[in-house]
Amino acid sequence: MFTSVKDWARRLRSPARGRVGAPAGDPRRSAEAFGALATRRSITRFVPILTILPGYRRDDFSHDLVAGLVLGVVTVPQAVAYAFLAGLPAQAGLYACLAPMAIHAVLGSTRQLVVGPVAIAALMVAATVGQYAPAYSNAYLSITSILCLEVCVVLWLLRVLQMGGIVNLLSHPVIAGFVNGAAILILISQLPAFAGLAIDTRGNPYEQLSRLVQAAADFSPVALAIGGASILGVWAVRRFGSLPFGNPDHPMTRTGPMLVAIVATLCVFLFDLDVAAVGFVPSGLPNLTLPPLDPTLWIDLAPAAVIIALVAFVETYSIASTLATRQRERVDAPQELLALGASNLGAALTGAYPVAGSFTKSSINHSAGARTQVSMLVCVSAIIVTLLWLTPLFRYLPHATLAAIVIVSVVSLIDFSGLREHWHFYRADVAVHLLTLFGVLFLGVEGGLLLGAGAAVALFLRQSSRPHIAVLGRIGGSTHFRNVARYDTETMPHAVAVRVDENLHFANAHDIEDRLLEILTSHPEARHLVLVCSAISFIDNSGLEMLRRLNHRLEARDVALHLSEVKGPVRDQFGKAGLSEELSGDVFLTTDEAMRAMGAAAVGDH
Repeated sequence: MFTSVKDWARRLRSPARGRVGAPAGDPRRSAEAFGALATRRSITRFVPILTILPGYRRDDFSHDLVAGLVLGVVTVPQAVAYAFLAGLPAQAGLYACLAPMAIHAVLGSTRQLVVGPVAIAALMVAATVGQYAPAYSNAYLSITSILCLEVCVVLWLLRVLQMGGIVNLLSHPVIAGFVNGAAILILISQLPAFAGLAIDTRGNPYEQLSRLVQAAADFSPVALAIGGASILGVWAVRRFGSLPFGNPDHPMTRTGPMLVAIVATLCVFLFDLDVAAVGFVPSGLPNLTLPPLDPTLWIDLAPAAVIIALVAFVETYSIASTLATRQRERVDAPQELLALGASNLGAALTGAYPVAGSFTKSSINHSAGARTQVSMLVCVSAIIVTLLWLTPLFRYLPHATLAAIVIVSVVSLIDFSGLREHWHFYRADVAVHLLTLFGVLFLGVEGGLLLGAGAAVALFLRQSSRPHIAVLGRIGGSTHFRNVARYDTETMPHAVAVRVDENLHFANAHDIEDRLLEILTSHPEARHLVLVCSAISFIDNSGLEMLRRLNHRLEARDVALHLSEVKGPVRDQFGKAGLSEELSGDVFLTTDEAMRAMGAAAVGDH
C-alpha cells in the first residue's frame, strides 16, 4: 500500500518493479515491467501535476499558499466584473474560477499559468449569445453552456488532428489589432455602468456613444463619483502599494480591485447610496448541468466557437511561453490544448462561460512567489469559501466599481507603441493592424479577426508570389557569391548565377519563370543558367512543372539549366520526380563548384 499521495506519485515516476522472487531473466517479468513503466509515463504525461509531487516540500507549499491567497483576492472582484461584461450573473464569473482553474492546474504543462475568466472572452460571449437571448436570462445561460462545450470540442479537435500550428495564421499585427480593438470595445461598453445608466450596450462604438450622449441628462453623479474614485484607488494602490516593501512588483500592488470593492461596498451600505448594485448572489457551489441539445443552435454557434477557441489558445499559449521562458521550462502545446479544452468542458458543466489563460492573473501568481500549480488549487479553495459564506457581501457592490475594475484592466491592454517602429520597418503590418482594429470596432470581434487574418494571409501570398531574385557574382577571388547590385563582384558573360529567395509554389511559379527568362534576355551571351537553391526549402507540383518547362524553354535557346546548393529534402523530391535526369545541365553541391565548372567548360569550348 502507498502511505501518501507523494509516495503514490513517486511510484508512478520510478522504474517498474517486478514480483518478488521472479527470475531476473523472466520475459514475462520484463514485459510486465515495461508495460507498467509505459503506463506510469503516460499518466504523468497527461497529468503533469503528478511530476511535482515527489519533490514537493513544505517550503514550496508556503509559497504556493501565499500566492494562491493573493490570487484569490485579485480574482474575486475581477471575476464578478467580467461576468457582467459577458451578460451573466455574478456567480457565473466565480464558477468560471472553480472547475476550469482546478482542471487546468492538474492538466496544464506550465506551473504558473492561470486559466479563468478573461475580458476578451467575456466580450465575445456577450457579442455572440446576445444575438439569441436577453442577458442574465436562463436561455442566455443555456446558450453560453453550448458555446463552452463547442469551444472544448474545437480545442480537442485541434489536439487530435495536431493542428495547434493553425494559430500561426494569426500574425502579431492581427493579434495586436484585435486586442486593441477588443479593449476599446470593452472600455466603451462599460461607460453606461460607470455613469449609472442602464442602456443598451450593443452595436458599434458610434452607436454606443450616441446612445450614451443622448442619455447624458440621466447620468448619476453618485455613480460617477464612485467609479472615478474606484479608478483612482486602483491606480494609487498599483502606484504606491509597493513603497512599504521596496519592491515595485510586490503582490500588494495588485490588490487594488479588492480594496476598492470593499470600500465601495461599505460606502453604499453605510450611507444608503442610490446606485445600481450587484444585488442578491446565491450562495453554494454550482450544480452539474448539461447543455441543451438544440441542433440549430449548435450549428449557429459553431463559427463563434471556433474563433473563441483560437483566440483563447493563442492567448493561453503566449502567456505560457512567456512564463516558461522565465522558469526555463518547456510548453507542451498539445497538452495545453487538452488542458484548455478540459477547462472549458468544466465551465460548460458548471454554469460558467469560456475561459482562457489570463496574463494579469498569471503575472500576479508569478510575482506572488508561486512555485507550482498548487497555488491555483489554493485560489480555487478561496473561491469556494467565497461562494459558500461570503456572497451576501456582494449585495451592495456597485456596478460603477465593477465597471472601473474592467476599465483599469483593459486600458493596460491597449498598446500602439509598436506602430511607429512597424511603420518604418514594414508598413504593410501597420495596415493589417489598423484593418483588424477597425474591423473589430465596426464588424464585431469575429468579423474583425477574420478580416485581419484574411488580410495577413493575402499579404503573405502577395509577398511570396513575387519573391526577391538576385543575380550573383563572385566576391574577389573567394568562394562567396553575392548580389551584383549590392557588391563589387566578378561575373562570367557565358554563365549567369541566379538565387531565388523563396520556396517554389503555385503562387509564384509563373512569375519566377518569366523573370528568369528576362534575366537571360539581358545576358545574350549566356549559355548556362545556374539556379542557386540555397533559400528553397519546399517545391510543390506547380514549382516542379515550372522547372521542367523552364528547362525545355532554355534548351530551345541552347542554354543549359544547372542547380546548386539544393537542400536535402528538395533533392529528395527531385529524385522522386526524376527531374535531375531531365535537366540539360548538372546539379552542384556549391555555387563555387558550379561556376568553376562553367569556367572550365568555357575554356574547353575555346
